[in-house]
Amino acid sequence: MSQRPVLLQALSLLPSLEEQLAETYTVHRLPPAGPEREAFLAARGAEFEGLVTSAAGGAGAALINALPKLRVISSFGVGLDQLDVQAAAQRGIPVGYTPDVLNDCVADLAFALVLATGRRIPEGDRFVRVGRWEQKPATPFPLGRKVSGAKLGIVGLGRIGRTVARRASGFDMEVRYHNRRPLEDAPWTYEPQLVELARWADFLVVITAGGAGTRHLIDAKVLDALGPKGFLVNVSRGTVVDEQALVQALQHKRIGGAGLDVFEREPQVPHELFTLDNVVMVPHIASATVQTREAMAQRVMDNLAAFFAGQPLPSAASVA
Repeated sequence: MSQRPVLLQALSLLPSLEEQLAETYTVHRLPPAGPEREAFLAARGAEFEGLVTSAAGGAGAALINALPKLRVISSFGVGLDQLDVQAAAQRGIPVGYTPDVLNDCVADLAFALVLATGRRIPEGDRFVRVGRWEQKPATPFPLGRKVSGAKLGIVGLGRIGRTVARRASGFDMEVRYHNRRPLEDAPWTYEPQLVELARWADFLVVITAGGAGTRHLIDAKVLDALGPKGFLVNVSRGTVVDEQALVQALQHKRIGGAGLDVFEREPQVPHELFTLDNVVMVPHIASATVQTREAMAQRVMDNLAAFFAGQPLPSAASVA
C-alpha cells in the first residue's frame, strides 16, 4: 500500500472537509503565527507535499518558501488576494481554489442586500421590534426605494458579476458594468468610467477581485457620484472600498445607503456604522450556506485528488 501524501493545514476549515482530509491524507496543523510556527516550519517544513488553506487565510511567499517539498496548494474559497500565486508559480506549484460553486449564493446575497437597503428591511424590523409601529400617536416609517425597474451598476463582470446581472432581469432592471476592458460576449452595456457608472446607477454592486490593484477603487469621488439617492453593495473584498470615505458618506447621507458583507479589517467594523440606519451589515456570509460550503469542500478535495492522480486541477488559479 502506497504511503499517503502529507499535507499541512493552515487553519481551521469546515468540519466535514477536515474529516475528509484526515480520511485521505496525513494531515498536520500549522501552529499560530509566532515563534512556535517558525520552529515548526524549521523542523518539519520539508515533510509536506500539499498545503490546504482558505481565501481568508491565504499563503504568503514566506510560508510557501518554508515548504521546500511543496507540490500543490488547495484553497477553500475564491479569493486569491491573500495567496501569493506568483510565488507558487515560480516553483511550478499549482494552486487550486473553488470558483463557480459559490456564484449563486454570492449573487443571492448581493440581491438580498440590494433589497434590504433599498426597502429598508432591517430598519423596518427594528421599528416593529421596539414597538414604534404601535405607538400613539403613530410614528410613520420612512419610505424606501423601489428596486424593480431600477438601474443596476456592476463593478466587476466576472463569474459572480454575470450571475448578479442575470438576477437583475427578474426585477426588470437595466444593467451596466465596469471592467478593465469590455467583454465581447456580455449583453450588458459597458461603462469605461467607474465614476460615470456610479453617477448613472441607483444600486452599485461591487464584485471585483481584491488585492493591490483594486484597493480603494470605490473612493470618495465614486461615492459622491453615486449620490444621496444611490446605494452601494459590496460583496467582494473590504479593501476595494475606502472604508473611511464610506463612513463619512453614510454619516452625512451623501449616499442613500450601503449593504456590506465585507470590511477592510475583518472582523473589526467601524463603530461609527453601528448607530446608522442607512447601512446593512452582515459578517462575510455571501457563500455561507450548507449547500455551497459543502460544494466548496468537495472542490478542495477534487483539486487535491486530481493532482495526486497526475491530472490537471479542476479549478486552477492562473497568474495575473
